[in-house]
Amino acid sequence: MFSDESKFCISFGNQGPRVWRKRGEAQNPRCLKSSVKFPQSVMVWGAMWFGVGPLCFLRSKVNAAVYQEVLEHFLLPAADQLYGDADFIFQQDLAPAYSAKATSTCFKDHGIRVHNWPANSPDHNSIENLWGIVKRKMRYARPNNTEELKATIRATWALITPEQCHRLIDCMPHRIAAAIQAKGAPTKY
Repeated sequence: MFSDESKFCISFGNQGPRVWRKRGEAQNPRCLKSSVKFPQSVMVWGAMWFGVGPLCFLRSKVNAAVYQEVLEHFLLPAADQLYGDADFIFQQDLAPAYSAKATSTCFKDHGIRVHNWPANSPDHNSIENLWGIVKRKMRYARPNNTEELKATIRATWALITPEQCHRLIDCMPHRIAAAIQAKGAPTKY
């Protein structure tokens, strides 16, 4: 099971089309593109396996206490439903809230085995690629407020198929081989 957080903004910045104009068209309305300096945004925690799991919209900065609440209310129920009493390995990055001593104790108390994951390795994490897929699918959505943004994220997340998740997980050996070949430098993944 893979998990991570991602930030979604109402204004998607430079992901839209570029504006090209000729000399003298500087103020022509069809040659202008508005931008937002500090767009409204939401931070989302999600989980995936051979399908997508629950989403949690975070209301505050993530510290160990907030993360443990996410685990209690979102991860554990999903893991119980999916795995029952069977063992599974949980993957997360090494954010301070995730690797805090209190968080490690929480995992031990619930009998969850956490994969020993290298620091700064987003190329290896399948859910990073999944967030990219969700954001690409949302590229042309233009929510007007954070509630519309959340609804768009939920709807887009629900469209992710188990096959897409399978492909992301199945290509892990290729991602790891590419990282080894690149000696830790960024890869196409």
